[in-house]
Amino acid sequence: MFSKPSVLIVERSAETREVLRTALEQDGIEIWEATRADRGLELVRQHHPQVIVLEVEIADRASDEVRAGFHSTEAQTIPIVLLGAAGPVTRNFPNGLYVAKPYHYGPLIRKIEGLLDEARPPRTKIA
Repeated sequence: MFSKPSVLIVERSAETREVLRTALEQDGIEIWEATRADRGLELVRQHHPQVIVLEVEIADRASDEVRAGFHSTEAQTIPIVLLGAAGPVTRNFPNGLYVAKPYHYGPLIRKIEGLLDEARPPRTKIA
């Protein structure tokens, strides 16, 4: 049996969180949300999402300890979609895919769904 696909959204904009949550939940994806990096890191440790959507400004303002948490061995295996203006933070996330604002939700949602598909374990054939 496969676990339900899951996404953590760490974003200050309630509108962005709502649009992503609504679209992804329609596809049966479990969503967790945070508006601060430290809370997002708590949710990563608690729920082990398959994809993280992280606003660059939040990551940039996070303490060194919180940023280090996103780079921990556990978190490094999780693809991160970074939203916002390119800067030093975007280069510090080796597992991050950068999406510049303003962005269109359709391609962003498809990118998240594609990452979830890649994270899904292969199905074994039943003889």
